[in-house]
Amino acid sequence: MVKLNKIYTRTGDDGTTGLVNGERRAKSDLRIEAFGTVDEANACIGLARLHTTTDHPEIDRMLERIQNDLFDLGADLATPPDTRIEGYEPLRIVASQVARVEAEIDGLNAGLQPLRSFVLPGGSPAAAALHLARTVARRAERAMVAARDVGGQDIGPEAMRYINRVSDFLFVAARAVNGLGSNDVLWVPGANR
Repeated sequence: MVKLNKIYTRTGDDGTTGLVNGERRAKSDLRIEAFGTVDEANACIGLARLHTTTDHPEIDRMLERIQNDLFDLGADLATPPDTRIEGYEPLRIVASQVARVEAEIDGLNAGLQPLRSFVLPGGSPAAAALHLARTVARRAERAMVAARDVGGQDIGPEAMRYINRVSDFLFVAARAVNGLGSNDVLWVPGANR
């Protein structure tokens, strides 16, 4: 159980932050950027939920589960794979979390009108907020890839799959709250030439 008695510790005043294993890293570290951006995506989902709680309760429950999972993902990213702490089992994203989001995507997508063009963010406040959350989730995914590919840091494959599915979910959920796609704002290539 997490217990926070004091919010400020002053330990980050030097531009570093702590990982679960106690290691201090620069706040500019690619791993820190990755889990910070996951946190940002989670905050965007929280804002989107202001528009889904009443009108789209089923989607809202899905978003609530995703928000909790994103904290799991943050914990996963904050715990390097070689972390060994006696009596502590690192929290990792697992395949069942990915499978649940995939099933929810499939369920929502089944009722949507087929796409005829790319979708512009908008249509309704809920859809616009979900599209914003989607773009931040995609940025979190890019940060995780950068930590892995540029920073040489081990990022778990289920974590990578999970964040990719979350952005897919947010796209489909945005279409679902937009009248099952009927109120989507579609891109018209070259319309303003």
